[in-house]
Amino acid sequence: MDSFVMNLYDATDELTIEDASAFVGMDASGSFGIQANHARFMTTLVFGLARFRRQSEQWQYLALPGGVLYFKDNILSVSTRHFLIDTDFDRISTLLAQQLITEEDNLRATRLSLHRMEQAMLKRMVSLQRKPSGWR
Repeated sequence: MDSFVMNLYDATDELTIEDASAFVGMDASGSFGIQANHARFMTTLVFGLARFRRQSEQWQYLALPGGVLYFKDNILSVSTRHFLIDTDFDRISTLLAQQLITEEDNLRATRLSLHRMEQAMLKRMVSLQRKPSGWR
């Protein structure tokens, strides 16, 4: 069976799998699969689970919060902020759900912080406009 190299990159880690035989992922248009010698291909992955198989092994699940996938010259590269790999679907699904909740909480906190900064800037601009014209 033919194989390809799969490189996974995140903010702090890098993993190379030399003997991948299949990859199944999802982008905005739906699910797709890649096998060895696939044509050049690039897409953005959505938040969720992908899966891959090494030669003569069971499927492994790849949880990621989206990313960029590029396949060229029998090398599959996936770049993402963070990834998790596990052979147990239930365990990785739970980890992915926890990661989604954490990301939503972080996004909510960021939005709140930006809103507070915006309010502070508006207050400062209004206070500057109220000062007498000859005052510096």
